[in-house]
Amino acid sequence: MVGHSNYIALVRESWDTVIRAYMDFQEKKPVILLDIQAAKVYAYPYHDFLADLSPRSQKLLKQQYEEAVKKGEVVVFVRDNENRKLVSCSFPVHDTHA
Repeated sequence: MVGHSNYIALVRESWDTVIRAYMDFQEKKPVILLDIQAAKVYAYPYHDFLADLSPRSQKLLKQQYEEAVKKGEVVVFVRDNENRKLVSCSFPVHDTHA
């Protein structure tokens, strides 16, 4: 079983790509998705990403996203299809070490 800290480590390993995707669409304050199996990073408009989640997950993302924007952070989701996991975490946008 993969733990939350392993997903955070994966974000750190991909930080340059994650932050580049965020900065490319910064004015739209995107949500970033790191897809482990596809080895790709995607930037999604917040409202589009939110619409694809369950009502419970929407509520959680709204809270996390609002707090992240206030703090100057980016919300990053890690999708692990192999383990059927979708994990989110927030990181300071200007953190060079994530």
